[in-house]
Amino acid sequence: MAPARIALVTGAGSGIGQAVSIGLLQDGWDVALVGRRATALEETAALAAGAPGRAVTIPADVTQVDDVRRAFGLVRETWGRLDLLFNNAGVSAPAVPLEDLTLEQWRTVVDINLTGVFLCTQEAVRLMKAQSPRGGRIINNGSISAHVPRPNSAAYTATKHAVTGLTRATALDGRAFDIACGQIDIGNAATAMARGYAQGVMQPTGALMVEPLLDVQHVVDAVRLMAGLPLQANVPFLTVMATGMPYMGRG
Repeated sequence: MAPARIALVTGAGSGIGQAVSIGLLQDGWDVALVGRRATALEETAALAAGAPGRAVTIPADVTQVDDVRRAFGLVRETWGRLDLLFNNAGVSAPAVPLEDLTLEQWRTVVDINLTGVFLCTQEAVRLMKAQSPRGGRIINNGSISAHVPRPNSAAYTATKHAVTGLTRATALDGRAFDIACGQIDIGNAATAMARGYAQGVMQPTGALMVEPLLDVQHVVDAVRLMAGLPLQANVPFLTVMATGMPYMGRG
């Protein structure tokens, strides 16, 4: 019997986090479902048909260091190790001109999209270094916005560019400890966050344009590919997007 593979997914109560969590459970992973809403996490666990008892729900706020430490402590107590962290939790700010973005809105996006990734990465690295056999994989959810911005997206774009730097630093610092780190940059996945794109989204010209959406299952399959590699192999960056979206040449 193959040894259990243990994953922790943040933002597991909805969207990409929920879909990836279900995919991992269906692939035989044991998964710690982390998010702020307990009822949403329980829904994710219930949707993973055929995987009873292999999902543990851990309500936690990734911006709060005590919550993060408690979540990873529960993983250690439950399974004794962690093989995969999917840093997925993220939010965007209102699409307003940069000068109209409030400091509170800026800090909310930075706290969740960047500081939350940092705090979870810290705890994952500590656990992966100490466990036997040591090592593991960290996958960060970047974005097309880690490459190029949309109009009126200063906070989101800044954090996603920063996540790219954190991905590179983690891959380098984890190398000596068998910790692989990569990033998936997703464009127009058909989740609640992107639902409005099918009705029309602001372009750099100021015009509204209907944009195609990508079935979220293709995102799940891409994460499965990255997660399923042996630690001797890594995908540092992978972009998956709707073919027709205005990414190439955006701006």
